[in-house]
Amino acid sequence: MHGDSSYGLWVLVILNSALFIFFAFSFIKPKTTTDWRSLGAFSAFIVALFTEMYGFPLTIYFLSSWLAETYPGIDFLSHENGHLLHTFLGLEGDPHWDLLHILSMLLIVVGFIVLSSAWHVLHQAQQRGELATSGLYAACRHPQYVAFILIMFAFLLQWPTIPTLVMFPILVVVYFRLAKREERIALDEFGDDYRRYMEITPAWIPKFKIDEVETL
Repeated sequence: MHGDSSYGLWVLVILNSALFIFFAFSFIKPKTTTDWRSLGAFSAFIVALFTEMYGFPLTIYFLSSWLAETYPGIDFLSHENGHLLHTFLGLEGDPHWDLLHILSMLLIVVGFIVLSSAWHVLHQAQQRGELATSGLYAACRHPQYVAFILIMFAFLLQWPTIPTLVMFPILVVVYFRLAKREERIALDEFGDDYRRYMEITPAWIPKFKIDEVETL
């Protein structure tokens, strides 16, 4: 396809996938089986995303008849027209500078900052054999999974594809189950301390009342 379209750029697929997976790896520094599972789920999403973004536009081929009929004259094998939401919403101009793309990039940056901060607190607490209740863990019980979900959602804003749209809710369920598993382990290890932490700290939606938790 390379030469006839903006796809078939497998070097970019590999470089971009490796870059984002490396970022996630360097921030979380996986040590436990759960760490590796959460990184693996995120990595699968990233590889699927960049495979369609630069390698093989499966979604565009799958929808090609409908796209040609609904948007005649638009070359969807041009990379810029691969930003399907930009076209579907009737946005004008360069899709790399529309509000969706800018919001996407901001959320990706915020996601990686949350990921790095959360895992730093978690691993410090693990090394001391204590509950992680400070920093972002004072705002919600699973900030690291919130970060992964936020980053994946952000990528969907700029480059939605059928595989990643299917994977996203599945991976959210995977992270939910990993979180429940971690909570069962924490209850076994910390008992009432973790129960009190659960009573005052929401699981997913952050509540920024840090002082309450630091008294645990």
